[in-house]
Amino acid sequence: MAKQGKRLKAVYAGFDREKAYALDEAVKLAKTNAKAKFDETIEISMNLGIDPRHADQMVRGVVGLPHGTGKTVRVGVFARGPKAEEAKAAGADVVGADDLAALVQEGKIEFDRCIATPDMMALVGRLGKVLGPRGLMPNPKLGTVTMDVKGAVTAAKAGQVEFRAEKAGIIHAGIGKASFGEDQLLANARAFVDAIQRAKPTGAKGTYVKKVAVSSTMGPGVRVDVASLAAGA
Repeated sequence: MAKQGKRLKAVYAGFDREKAYALDEAVKLAKTNAKAKFDETIEISMNLGIDPRHADQMVRGVVGLPHGTGKTVRVGVFARGPKAEEAKAAGADVVGADDLAALVQEGKIEFDRCIATPDMMALVGRLGKVLGPRGLMPNPKLGTVTMDVKGAVTAAKAGQVEFRAEKAGIIHAGIGKASFGEDQLLANARAFVDAIQRAKPTGAKGTYVKKVAVSSTMGPGVRVDVASLAAGA
């Protein structure tokens, strides 16, 4: 722990924790401060002026990051017949119908993203108590209930990120790895921020984006100047 404390002390000495930086500077600092022995994830966190308990203030959706997340995403697909074959050909990790439902009921969930064809939703709906709390329930609005199984699997594998506001109106996501180039991380960060801004709900009043920070898994949060986001900085 002493070594970790020393490392963090050195990191904190390298930037002003009270200052709000332009997005490109914040990304650079977060990458520079990722000093752990593993390839840390670079994360972005946004505090929004919403109350997600109200339906007209919920922020939820998906965004494709131009350079992916650097994380291997396991995809499960509920489909039968030709659509099941399409899913397998597209690279889905687990494909099935009743057999896959039985595994999920037993708690054997070997996927990070769940896709289903519309005709499977009666079956998948019965798994709501298992999939729902894990954020894995297929949803037409997120493109995970679809006949375009190939497109959905490909997008999930390519680095598509789902986002959903938590109780306090906070949204966060991994936007790449510390081993990514600064330009790649910045492009991913901008794509994520743009998606959140486009997803502004009708019920949001007052300031929508209140605070933004970028950090690495083990590093401190670097505050982002919210005004710089509008300027595309």
